[in-house]
Amino acid sequence: MNRDFARNWMWSEACEMLFRAERLHRAFFRPLQSTSSLSAWEPPVDVLETARNVLVLVALPGVNADRVEVAIEGAELVFVGTRTLPAELQTAVIHRLELPQGRFERRVRLPGGAYSGIRRSIVDGCLLITLQKEGAFRG
Repeated sequence: MNRDFARNWMWSEACEMLFRAERLHRAFFRPLQSTSSLSAWEPPVDVLETARNVLVLVALPGVNADRVEVAIEGAELVFVGTRTLPAELQTAVIHRLELPQGRFERRVRLPGGAYSGIRRSIVDGCLLITLQKEGAFRG
């Protein structure tokens, strides 16, 4: 009997911890109501280099490439924008919200060298930033 009590108590504690973690997760990723200039989150990135370009792939589902500001500052690529809920979801009851919302900003250290252009496009729901290496042959 004592063993069953301990097992039930441990199960109860584990369930309570999961409930608290889920509540914290919901609070952390709730939609932002203000238009603060502070960044709420940083999107994950991949940085790849070819002979002609540096490619930065940014996980930004639902964000239009034209609404992301991109600049090179010193040795860093900086991009800033906002991810917002679609208008039709503004009044929806949210049961799970895992994709971050609000203003984002990210600074990514670039490989050494100079760059002559910045292009933005959307590839499979991700923002692709293409930096042409200065002096690279265009084909």
